[in-house]
Amino acid sequence: MTSSVPRLVIAAPSSGSGKTTVATGLMAAFAARGLAVSPHKVGPDYIDPGYHALASGRVGRNLDAYLCGPELVAPLFLHGARGCDIAVVEGVMGMFDGAAGEGELASTAHVAKLLRAPVVLVVDASSQSRSVAALVHGFASWDPEVRVGGVILNKVASDRHEALLREALESAGVPVFGVLRRVAQVDTPSRHLGLVPVAERRGAAVDAVAAMAEQVRAGCDLDGLVSLARGAGALACAAWDAAEVLGSSPPPPLPVPSPGAAAPSTPPRGLRPRTPAPQTPEGLNFPSASGHEPPQGPVIAIAGGPAFTFSYAEHAELLTAAGAEVVPFDPLRDEQLPDGTAGLVIGGGFPEVYASELSANEPLRKAVSALAETGAPVAAECAGLLYLCRELDGQPMCGVLDASARMEEKLTLGYRDAVAVSDSSLAVAGTRMRGHEFHRTVVEPGAGDAAAWGVRVPRRRLEGFVQRGVHASYLHTHWASQPGVARRFVERCRTS
Repeated sequence: MTSSVPRLVIAAPSSGSGKTTVATGLMAAFAARGLAVSPHKVGPDYIDPGYHALASGRVGRNLDAYLCGPELVAPLFLHGARGCDIAVVEGVMGMFDGAAGEGELASTAHVAKLLRAPVVLVVDASSQSRSVAALVHGFASWDPEVRVGGVILNKVASDRHEALLREALESAGVPVFGVLRRVAQVDTPSRHLGLVPVAERRGAAVDAVAAMAEQVRAGCDLDGLVSLARGAGALACAAWDAAEVLGSSPPPPLPVPSPGAAAPSTPPRGLRPRTPAPQTPEGLNFPSASGHEPPQGPVIAIAGGPAFTFSYAEHAELLTAAGAEVVPFDPLRDEQLPDGTAGLVIGGGFPEVYASELSANEPLRKAVSALAETGAPVAAECAGLLYLCRELDGQPMCGVLDASARMEEKLTLGYRDAVAVSDSSLAVAGTRMRGHEFHRTVVEPGAGDAAAWGVRVPRRRLEGFVQRGVHASYLHTHWASQPGVARRFVERCRTS
């Protein structure tokens, strides 16, 4: 099977060049023309896809060759791009920057090659003129397998500056598809972990995306970029499908109930009536696997809202394909878990920003603690780990884990190669997964009596907590790389 969805990869020589502005603006500008736009982000970042979703009206999806493996990049891309007229893929860092010590792995250039997609290089031209030709020539010629199809010049000061840049680039033989001037309205606020997520900015985020779209529409050759996208090579693979991968993956071992964790005869207190179809934090429907209606199975509640915005769309799709009914809830607003909750997934986000509000919602904290006490499966990553702790920056949290969390100045960032060291609701001991850490907090102790993972890089250590049905860790993982994780979790929800 071959597929040739028109597509562009938006890259840059370095971070801060304007990739997010250009990629998001292009998505919105193409969508305004009536095109169905598929938005993608290279790497593990959760925040940029929120802006992409707002711009395109479709769920933003990640393409990470480290977390999922190079072999899944094209299938996952085709899965997200089903039924679309064009796809825009925002790169990560500088074009050739990837996983540390792993060569090109997970770089924008690597993903562009895997997708056989032309690259548009966004160059911050604010402090150069003729030198831009040498810079672009170097990026266009460094790897002959990467096709740099054109350039968009960002932060151009004046008409005279633009003329000098265009004259210089004529010698490089790389077309200029756009020129953008510095516009304050397009700037988006940042804090300790990057851009402020869409779910926290609401109206301001809508205004910012509209400004990006207008700047790109006015400054770029949209017709030329569509023509370039149509020149992408065909992909000789099938689209990823949650139901199919679950059917072909090895069945999970039967779960063994933890001592003292017998299932209750009635649901724990603190449950509320079920809500309508699941929503992402940005208000978009969770796509069901393969377009099928979600089956009536164990209810798995997924935390969302402004405090918990980090989630890969494929996780909900895998849970649904494994037979679960996925229902969202907002720990900032909802005082009860969804009715009939049999399992709980709490992903990443910014609980440290909302610590006082989360703490003030005592009914929900008690409901989460009561659910965990029954032995029900609970999967928590990073922000979810903090929420399950006894306290966060002195504010009471759920108290599921006998651990304390606090903010710190040091940034912990990077890919991790990990092995499950304890049987849990997610994996059997010995399961190898790759993950990503990204936080400015510390949990003490860093691991429980039964740790979640043994991490090999950058140093060997035990990390996270496994107790009863709880699996809590700083590690962000992508379940598409190990679809049996979702099936095991759902089966544990059926039997716990």
